[in-house]
Amino acid sequence: MTKGGMESVEVFTSEGKGRGLKAQKEFLPGDVIFAEPAYAAVVFDSLTHVVCHTCFKRQERLHRCGQCKFAYYCDRTCQRAAWLNHKNECSAIRKHGKAPTENIRLAARIMWKIEREGSGLAEGCLVSIDDLQNHVDSFDEEEKKELRADVESFLEFWPPQSQQFGMQYISHIFGVISCNGFTLSDQRGLQAVGVGIFPNLCQANHDCWPNCTVIFNNGNHEAVRSMFHTQMRIELRALSKISPGDELTVSYVDFLNVSEERRKQLKKQYYFDCACEHCKKQVKDDLMLAVKEGGSKPSAETVKEVIQFSKDTLEKINKARMEGLYHEVVKLCRECLKKQEPVLGDTNIYLLRILSIASEVLSYLQMFEEAADYAKRMVDGYLKIYHPNNAQLGMAMMRAGVTHWHAGLIEAGHGLICKAYAILLITHGPSHPITKDLEVMRVQTEMELRMFQQNEFMYYKMREAALKNQKIQVMPEPSNETSPSLFHKKE
Repeated sequence: MTKGGMESVEVFTSEGKGRGLKAQKEFLPGDVIFAEPAYAAVVFDSLTHVVCHTCFKRQERLHRCGQCKFAYYCDRTCQRAAWLNHKNECSAIRKHGKAPTENIRLAARIMWKIEREGSGLAEGCLVSIDDLQNHVDSFDEEEKKELRADVESFLEFWPPQSQQFGMQYISHIFGVISCNGFTLSDQRGLQAVGVGIFPNLCQANHDCWPNCTVIFNNGNHEAVRSMFHTQMRIELRALSKISPGDELTVSYVDFLNVSEERRKQLKKQYYFDCACEHCKKQVKDDLMLAVKEGGSKPSAETVKEVIQFSKDTLEKINKARMEGLYHEVVKLCRECLKKQEPVLGDTNIYLLRILSIASEVLSYLQMFEEAADYAKRMVDGYLKIYHPNNAQLGMAMMRAGVTHWHAGLIEAGHGLICKAYAILLITHGPSHPITKDLEVMRVQTEMELRMFQQNEFMYYKMREAALKNQKIQVMPEPSNETSPSLFHKKE
């Protein structure tokens, strides 16, 4: 069964997993299998005034909707593009007196679309909203309580002149949002800024070692470049060679966790038991829990102690990060690494987590040499664990490359940036803003490397002069979240 732009995939019944998606033709790494615009999407409550409600880009100065004073847009083009979806919302917010939470807003946008178009198959969709899984029957008491509260808030917000829906149907929509909401990120892919529903993507089943990845593309709505307007969409991209008839899979969780932990997370958030090869055979678990080799092997008791110390430290680090106490974070990381290094192996996830935080925070504090050392060790560990075309690996390599460049380690910096670029060409594609930024860095570091190889002394002199004249580019403030996860689960 295919529909509008979805000719290369079909929905099938996957053994033990319900519906799934299957390839109809061959795909190579980096191919876009399909692109899908959001059925409905909203900006998170905390970011409504700094993120455009049409393209979800973070912008300095946004135009506010003059009527509801709630929605913000890049410019008139984005505002016009939003009107069909914002019109009902705009008047409901004015009548209600304030905007409801993101969950209520998303449910309302879905209902208004159903009111306009009916709940059957929307154009280009393989399944209707009615047919999406809601898992309401699997909700625990706490989740049911939240659902009831959401339904009540929705009914208070929903205008009496709009089409009226039964309680069961409203619960179905909230259930769909709860287990199918997809995280939307800003144009740099670094921060989760909203949530959307993409019915076709919802059909792709999970695998911890998937053959596809999903990237959010903000599109281009700039008024000045109206010739090149592209719609905001998600893209399902191939990570490896896919043959006709192969199931298309994506990973709902980050692979950097032992199989038991990933399975727990999947069961809690998505209500299924993962039976992928990597979970069944516990592939790479040994690497993720590796202990130091050579010399005398640390005792099981010592390993247990160090892992517990690492978990406690990670909690303290999170608290310090939330309060912006970055020097305290560095102190905690150094103490933890001192304890970990004689005991844990290079690929142990507890060591890698601390290395990742330490390199990010030290870069922000402009202590680049120490940051580069930790970033290099982190990337070396990641390379042994992640799929070679994993987007998280590409982003980590990019960060490490930039850190090395800042530390004046031009050869290592250029090498890492080239490797990151090769991965991001596959996961994000050549026209994504992140890939374009990386291409500029790649060209610049290549030029610098040539200069460095010709005359090292002159290179450092010129670099020093250039850095004096221009304010050194400060690394972005460390975020308190790991990079956005694929599906948005209401906390």
